[in-house]
Amino acid sequence: MQDETTNRKYFGPIEFYQKTFRIAAPLALQNLLMSGQSLIDTLMVSWIGMVSAVGTAAQVDVLSGLISWGVIGGIGMFAAQFFGAKDERNLKRCTGLSLTLVLANAAFWILASTFFGRQILTFYIKDPVVVEYGYKYLQIAKWGMLTGSFSFCFGNMFRNTQKPAIALRFSIFTSVLNVFLNWVLIFGKGPFPAMGVKGAALATVLAQGVSACLFVGYAFKTRQPFVGSFKEMFGFDFAFVKPILQRIWPLIVNESTFGFGQTLFVKAFGVLGKPQMDAYYVGNHIYEVMTFVIYGYGNAVQILLGTELGRGKIENAKRECDYHIGLSGILSVCLVCFLVLFAKPLVALFRLTDPAVEQLAVLIVYVFAVKSSMRLYNFMIFCVLRSGGDAKIIQFLDSGLEWAVGLPLAFLSVHFGIGNIALVLLITQAEQLVRLILGMKRIKTYKWAKDLTKTIAS
Repeated sequence: MQDETTNRKYFGPIEFYQKTFRIAAPLALQNLLMSGQSLIDTLMVSWIGMVSAVGTAAQVDVLSGLISWGVIGGIGMFAAQFFGAKDERNLKRCTGLSLTLVLANAAFWILASTFFGRQILTFYIKDPVVVEYGYKYLQIAKWGMLTGSFSFCFGNMFRNTQKPAIALRFSIFTSVLNVFLNWVLIFGKGPFPAMGVKGAALATVLAQGVSACLFVGYAFKTRQPFVGSFKEMFGFDFAFVKPILQRIWPLIVNESTFGFGQTLFVKAFGVLGKPQMDAYYVGNHIYEVMTFVIYGYGNAVQILLGTELGRGKIENAKRECDYHIGLSGILSVCLVCFLVLFAKPLVALFRLTDPAVEQLAVLIVYVFAVKSSMRLYNFMIFCVLRSGGDAKIIQFLDSGLEWAVGLPLAFLSVHFGIGNIALVLLITQAEQLVRLILGMKRIKTYKWAKDLTKTIAS
C-alpha cells in the first residue's frame, strides 16, 4: 500500500508527461544546439592546438553569461506568471527591464576585456603562449556579448510565453551558420585567409549578430505579446521595478559569485599544467553538451510551475513538483549511462595527440557522469524554487555551497599534491551531494509555492 501511494505521488498521469515534453523538448534541443556549437568550436580549435587558449578566454563569457542568466532567469519567473495571468502590460515591461540589465552587464564585460584582457587571462593560467592566443580570441569575441544579449532576452521571452519551438528554429539556423563560418574562417576556405583563433571568435560574433536580428525581427513582425512600443517596454516605474529587483537581486548576486567560483576551479586546476587542462577542457565540453537535458528540462519546470502559480493553482503546482521529482530520477539515470558508454568515442573526436591526455579526458568524462546525475536534480530544485520566487535560498544552495565546499576542496586537493585532475574533480563533487540533500528538504516545505503577480502594482 505504501509503494502504491509513493508511485501515485511521484509519477503523474500521461497528460503531465505530454505537457512537460511539449515544453522541455524544444528547450532541450535549443540547449543542445548551443552547447553543441561550443563543442564544435572547441573541436575545431583542438585541431590547431588552441584548446586551452580559447577555453581560458571563454571564462569571461562564462562570467558574463551567468550574470545575464541570473537576470533573465529572475525576471522570467515573473514573466511566466504574467503570461499565465494574461497580463500583457507587465509582460512587455519584463522584456524591457531584462534587456536593460543584460545590455548593461555586457557593456561592463566588454570594457573589462578591452582594458584588462591580458590580466584576466593571466589570473587563470600563467602560460604566455596560452595567454597571447587567448587575448587575440577575446578581443574579437567580446563583441558577441552585446549581440548575444538580444538573443538571450528575446529567446527567454519566447520560452516564458510557451513558444520554445520558435527559439529552437532560430537556434538551428544560427548554429549551422556558426559551424560553417568556423570552417571557413579558422582554416581559410575560398577567398578567406586562415585566421586560426581569430577566425573562431569572428565566426561566433557574426552568428550571434544574425541570431539577434532573427529574434528581434520576428518578435515585432508577429506582434508577440511581450513586445510593444518603446514606452510600453521601457516605461517601467519604481513600483514595477522594486518588487522584481527584491526577488531577483539574490539570483543576480548568486550567478555572479557562482560564475566567478566556476572560473576559480579553472585557476585551481591550471596549476596542474597545460596537458591536464587540455584534458579537462575536452571532458568539460563533452559534459556541457549533455547538459542540454538538464537545462532544457529544468527551464521547462520553471515555466510550467510558474504558469500554474500565476493562474492561482497553488495545489496543482505542488502536485506537479512531486511528479518532477520522480521524472528527474529517470532522466538522471539515462544521462549517466550515456556518458559512461560513449566517453571514449566522444573524446576520440578531438584527435588528441598525447595518449595520456586522451585517457585522462575519458576519466574526466566518467567523473562528469557522476556530477550530471546530481546536477540534474539540483537544477530541477532551483527551477522549482524560482517558479515561486524563493530566490534567497538558491543563493545559499548554489554559490554558497560552491564557495563553502567545492572550491576549498579543489584548492586543498591541489595544494596537498593530488596531481591527477580527474581525482581532484571527483573530490569536489561532494558539493553537489550536499546541495542535493539540502535542496530536496527545501522544496518539500512548499514555501516556494506563491503567486508573484499579486506583488506587482497594476
